[in-house]
Amino acid sequence: MNYAASTKDTITAKLPGWRATVLFMVLLLGLAALLGRGVYLQGIHDDFLQEKGKQRYSRVVEVSAHRGMMTDRNGEPLAVSTPVESVWASPSDIRINEAGVARIDEQQLKQLAQALGMRVSEVRERLADSTRDFVYLKRQLPPEQAGSVIRLNLPGVSLQREYRRYYPAGEEFAQTLGFTGQDDNGQEGLELVLQEQLAGKLGSQRVIKDRRGHIVEDAGSLRPPKPGRDIALSLDGNVQHLAYRELKLAVQQHQAKAGAIVVLDARSGEVLALANYPSYNPNNRTRISAQAMRNRAVADVFEPGSTMKPFTIAAALDAGNIRPGTLINTENGVFTVGNKRIHDTHPEPSLTVAQIIQKSSNVGSAKIALSLDSSVLWQTFSTSGFGEHTGSNFPGEARGMLRDAKNWRPIEQATMSYGHGISVNLLQLARAYTVFANDGELKPISLLKLDQPAVGKRVFSAKTASELRAMLELVVLPGGTAPLAQVAGYRVAGKTGTAHKLDGRHYTNRYIASFVGFAPVSAPRVIVAVMIDEPNNGQYYGGLVAAPVFSSVTSAALHLLNVPNDAPLDNVIAPPAEIIGEEV
Repeated sequence: MNYAASTKDTITAKLPGWRATVLFMVLLLGLAALLGRGVYLQGIHDDFLQEKGKQRYSRVVEVSAHRGMMTDRNGEPLAVSTPVESVWASPSDIRINEAGVARIDEQQLKQLAQALGMRVSEVRERLADSTRDFVYLKRQLPPEQAGSVIRLNLPGVSLQREYRRYYPAGEEFAQTLGFTGQDDNGQEGLELVLQEQLAGKLGSQRVIKDRRGHIVEDAGSLRPPKPGRDIALSLDGNVQHLAYRELKLAVQQHQAKAGAIVVLDARSGEVLALANYPSYNPNNRTRISAQAMRNRAVADVFEPGSTMKPFTIAAALDAGNIRPGTLINTENGVFTVGNKRIHDTHPEPSLTVAQIIQKSSNVGSAKIALSLDSSVLWQTFSTSGFGEHTGSNFPGEARGMLRDAKNWRPIEQATMSYGHGISVNLLQLARAYTVFANDGELKPISLLKLDQPAVGKRVFSAKTASELRAMLELVVLPGGTAPLAQVAGYRVAGKTGTAHKLDGRHYTNRYIASFVGFAPVSAPRVIVAVMIDEPNNGQYYGGLVAAPVFSSVTSAALHLLNVPNDAPLDNVIAPPAEIIGEEV
């Protein structure tokens, strides 16, 4: 090939001069734009770059607030918040460095998961979003475990101080106090009821971290945390301990399904003890059943049985229909209302009003109830607190059932007089008995320690209340249904209750055994209500199952409260071989 000729044939084209000028101007304009942007960011809008710079070494983290402590009325701690450490991470710091390389390798990830007690896949999932600056890896670790995490010296992994709730008395107060969640907010019981007062307000602080994502300096507080209030409850830790112990023994002894007990200060309406069994340990809730968490004293309703008879008798006394010595024809234990029959287990031709309470006659109670207008009886039950909340504000508190008197048939009015066709919770029943202990005045319930007794509302006259106290004292003496409720050195009064349990609309051969009473009769100081659900060991009468619990708890409570004796120490009279069971 002739390369010289080929070269000669090549046509050399020259570029026009204007194209070079345009290119130069484009470059010049780009440079000017960059220069202008730099001047704008550095001189006019420099906070943008400063913020971006801060994000590489500065973080704002929350500072947990200390939750207020709950104490009993004597200042003993019942719920306290203890400091714990939570492990958090910044996925944006952990996953990518300036060169775009992962800063935690697979081996380090396994070490982190092992220290946290988590699966590797779970840790990897939490760190997956590299755009996030904050994520919890695990909350509320004990100090030694948190220390093992920090000793790994991994970038972007830090500790944050938090608080975990601790309950020194464990299962004894479980359903009453409730518990808090991971964020230290109340979930159940008084922790939930008093959330607003107990909870503090979170604070925040700015921290500086090094190039590996470790916090190296506290740059100052932005908002200090505000701790919650300490609250003194009405509960007495010693009385609660005894009440729970005796309740647990009774449930186990009688092979019952469950039980509950309430102890009130008769003068002020303060709750000194409220216990349930079975229970659970609020400090370790990994394996607890819903049944163990039930606050049966306020959430469970039951037919109160014969514990309602004093209210029926009081209504008739106040109306002037009867007197304690009035003789009532009890029809030899069988009374017909419409096409229904009411029975007494221990038939008598006639009984005085006082004996109707002492021997718990259904026939006598029914006849007295039918002598009243239905609206009068309904008003008595209603003003005694039945069918209404107690004011405790417990989550899930049941109102019970008290139907409108306009819908009562005669048989319903008769059976309601002895606690069938009406339902209550145990706290409601205990509160109702404050009318007999306070000369006819119903006291409001308080779960907080009071400086002075609250003012109640009048239900009965003082004379009627006094007459009922004398009748209820007969119940615990020989010839009554609850001699096992006697307390050495004190006069006591109360009423037994035994009722069939309902299954749908039908009564079963399963029972609720109850007893509610007060002491000392001369100047009532405590009211104790006991409920045993489905005793299954051959005994089911309230006088045999619940009354002994009342006796033990009342005796201990009166001594703990330094209540002076109002009877000789040998006043307890041995019960007869066969105790009269109340009618069911």
